[in-house]
Amino acid sequence: MLATPLDALTDLPSFDTSAMDGWAVAGPGPWSVRAGGGVLAGSDRPAPLADGEAVRIATGARIPVDTTAVIRSEHCRESGTQLFADRPVLTGQDMRPRGQECRSGDLLLPPGSLVTPAVLGLAAAAGYDELTTRPRPRVEILVLGDELLTAGRPHDGLIRDALSPMLGPWLTRLGAEVIGTRRLGDDPAGAEALFHAVTTSAADVVVTTGGTASGPVDHVHPVLARAGAELLVDGVAVRPGHPMLLARIGDRAEGRHLVGLPGNPLAAVSGLLTLAEPLLRALAGRRRRPRYTATVQDDVPGHPHDTRLVPVLLSGDHAVPLRYNGPAMLRGVAAADALAVVPPHGARSGQDLEILDLPWASGGCFT
Repeated sequence: MLATPLDALTDLPSFDTSAMDGWAVAGPGPWSVRAGGGVLAGSDRPAPLADGEAVRIATGARIPVDTTAVIRSEHCRESGTQLFADRPVLTGQDMRPRGQECRSGDLLLPPGSLVTPAVLGLAAAAGYDELTTRPRPRVEILVLGDELLTAGRPHDGLIRDALSPMLGPWLTRLGAEVIGTRRLGDDPAGAEALFHAVTTSAADVVVTTGGTASGPVDHVHPVLARAGAELLVDGVAVRPGHPMLLARIGDRAEGRHLVGLPGNPLAAVSGLLTLAEPLLRALAGRRRRPRYTATVQDDVPGHPHDTRLVPVLLSGDHAVPLRYNGPAMLRGVAAADALAVVPPHGARSGQDLEILDLPWASGGCFT
């Protein structure tokens, strides 16, 4: 992301140029063809044109003084030493005047803009050799749980690890540099490994999955307390995802953040959209994602006290709720464009609901 404004260092273009291969002409035609070579891009300043004179010119070449227009090669013809236009010639046609795109000092892009290949090209055209940028936040993922399988079908009380394959690509789409994914157990050795990981990680953000509640093998809270972390968010009134948390370990300048996601997959998605994404945007200097609403097409049941996040398909200005929206389910969100924010007690068909775009449906980290 740009850390400083991208201001034009020069006019663009910095001199009057030809937008096409053709002929530079002065005054009304027909025109006398100037003897000698034409005007090429990168050549010295050409001699001014006399009234009634034409000279061959290349795209990007400097326009001679007193040029009235540029005529494309396919729109004119030579006859002896004369040039004739095959269609009306408009003053200034196919010419790029100095400063047409910007003037020196103009703001081209504000801080927080993504440095895309097009931005690199614009910066080079505007005279930059280097850009001051903010790097992608580094993220390490710690997947907690003894019940997780890394291959094969679920069996004998064990389930597949659905979060490891999902979180890395998801966080990358949010603009992070994922430096590693580790799996840690729920036993005392796993708790010790978790403490060591969160206190020594080279990442700017540590993302954990599971262990954020208060069960017998939920080690995240004790580990954070032992590490002297500051809990910024400790539970959210949202379903699924209410045990999510956000903490800071160490001081503001040198410390790192920890995003604790619930272990249920859709609950983890809730934490990704509402805690991890805003944090990563702030660390990268990106602007907040614009807020918008859509009209829900059907009635959506609500929680008695908490907000619900429900997968939806977007169709124009409407949001269609999807089934399979339980906290452990990914079937709904895998088919969804976004999550709809459903207030306590639910929403009626035709009601406007806030929409949280999924990164692949909204252009991901580049919006």
